Amino acid sequence: MVGMRVLRPTAVVVWIATVALVTVAALQVLGLLPTTRLGWIPAWIVPFFMLAVLTPASVGLLIALRRPRNVIAWILLVGALLIATSPVDLLLSDGWALQTDRATWPMLYAWPIAVTYVFPNGNFLSRRWRWVAAIAAVCFVAFMSFAMFDPEPFYGDDAAVPNPIANNAFGEWLAANVGWVWVVFWLGILGSLIAGALAVGLRLRRSRGIERLQMLWLAWAATLIPLGLLICGTSSWLLGDSILDLILFPFLLLMQAAVAAAVGIAVTRYRLYAIERLINRTLVYAVLTSVLVGAYAAISVGLGVALGRDSPWVTAAATLAVALAFRPLRSRVQDLVDRRFNRARYNALRQVQAHEDGVREGRRPPEEIGRVLAEALRDPQAELRFWLPASEAYAGSGGELVDALPDDGRARTEVEHDGARTAVLLHDPGLLERRDLLDSVLGAARLSIEIARLRVELRLQLAEVEASRARIVEAGYEERRRLERDLHDGAQQRLVSLGVQIRRMQRSLPDGAQILAPAFDQIVGDIGSAVRDLRQIAAGVRPARLDDGLAAALQDLARSTPIPVDVDAQVERVIASVEAAAYFVACEAVTNAVRHASASRIAMRATRENGTLFVTVVDDGVGGATPRRGSGLAGLRDRVAAHGGTLEIKSPSGGGTRIEVALPCES
Repeated sequence: MVGMRVLRPTAVVVWIATVALVTVAALQVLGLLPTTRLGWIPAWIVPFFMLAVLTPASVGLLIALRRPRNVIAWILLVGALLIATSPVDLLLSDGWALQTDRATWPMLYAWPIAVTYVFPNGNFLSRRWRWVAAIAAVCFVAFMSFAMFDPEPFYGDDAAVPNPIANNAFGEWLAANVGWVWVVFWLGILGSLIAGALAVGLRLRRSRGIERLQMLWLAWAATLIPLGLLICGTSSWLLGDSILDLILFPFLLLMQAAVAAAVGIAVTRYRLYAIERLINRTLVYAVLTSVLVGAYAAISVGLGVALGRDSPWVTAAATLAVALAFRPLRSRVQDLVDRRFNRARYNALRQVQAHEDGVREGRRPPEEIGRVLAEALRDPQAELRFWLPASEAYAGSGGELVDALPDDGRARTEVEHDGARTAVLLHDPGLLERRDLLDSVLGAARLSIEIARLRVELRLQLAEVEASRARIVEAGYEERRRLERDLHDGAQQRLVSLGVQIRRMQRSLPDGAQILAPAFDQIVGDIGSAVRDLRQIAAGVRPARLDDGLAAALQDLARSTPIPVDVDAQVERVIASVEAAAYFVACEAVTNAVRHASASRIAMRATRENGTLFVTVVDDGVGGATPRRGSGLAGLRDRVAAHGGTLEIKSPSGGGTRIEVALPCES
């Protein structure tokens, strides 16, 4: 605990010292503080220098405040402090300042190499790696020490500045007798760089899960260094050595910031899962840049030979060709990089795209997207649940509603479209460590998921409408049955009772009142007519023979029809409302055949197959029947649709009429 109390304030002090040194250097370069070396560094380099120093210092401070004993934090803090001291010109002359700069440049590589040995947990891969780190430290210190006594003259713009070691006896002796030693130490520095890359590679191969993502961040940042050097060398070859200093030094400074930022992200785990996509994009644009630069050079050289090196058309043509090739070439390079370095993501996206194409062409239903995602992610437990805002519930691809998502240990990843939640994917928690794959696949499937969700929601709403319509039909049918019972048991019975009473009164009249007998007969006859009318009305509401089943009702209908009717109705009992609907269809068809089609014969058939009642009515009339709006046939179609059935009319002119009805009758 005491050590932590000391380490945290020390880290703050180191950071403040680093910031102060960087500030002094920046003010000197900008001419706001006195210096003996005006113009020694161009002013435009100041932002790069400040970024290169302050990024590792700040990252190191953040890590040290959270984990004071973390070795990586102190490597960043001390490395940034050493780099911050290199450009500060206090009392040094031009010669000593240039000599110091020439000797201390390896410090730009020292702390990044040190990080690779102990990242991400602060420990070496094994005890043997301690010797590797010790040898690297000796090579760095020895090389910088020998370089401080290098008597060689300066070059370039500083060639006129005398080297303060030129007349130093010790420096001359070193150059004459052991000048070759610095080559050994330089090779040692190069070897330490290779060892750092090897350490990162070994850890990356052995790591899993979070540690693998952390190593990928460092590997990405470390790869930028040789990649950037290659680009700088290519630019120098194409554009001349004068451009090298303008590119190389800022690039080296930016690499300091990139490595520090990668370490900070990996240690704090902020945006940790974005590394796979970042590596992918880096590879794509590195290859793309190399190809375009090569194409630009080839076109420039080729046209330069034909049109002359100084022709403005050379540059214009090369630039136009590169601009036109950028977009298609980028797509091609992206495809190649995905196929070579991220095969799982490439195959997964191809599966999703194939499904998208099938949906677009109408060959595949969008609801299959859940199964496609499970196959693309190679997770048989993956399950897609659609969010239905109207119901405020989740639903499966089949439309089944669920009150709550299962708590079975699977991870949940929400899918959004235009900022609104559309679905949630239940999947293996291990996919969270492959966030690039998961996000890419869900992003590619977002449109299919939204279409499938809308279709599921529409299907549920239609099912609710059909259920509601069926309830209304059933309620109407029950109301007709009640009305029929009321007519039969109420009004008809009272009228019959009234007729009986009148007959009794008629028989009880004295002989002198027999003159009233015809009047009583008339009244009883009218009552009988009223009863018959009520029976017809009741039969129109619901035929009484339906109590014996559809077959009996159709046979009764055939007997009351003035033309021959063949009936084939060996059908068992079904739901009463369905029987009534089938009967009324048959009645309307028979009525139309008799009244309008001039038919001479009718055939009726009723069967039940696989939970569906089929009714067919065929006549040999004139045909030409059409279900016009407001007609009886249109009403039949609406009645059948209310039960979830279908009605088909085939009535060619002069060829008779055939009406086919299919009614679901599962009970």
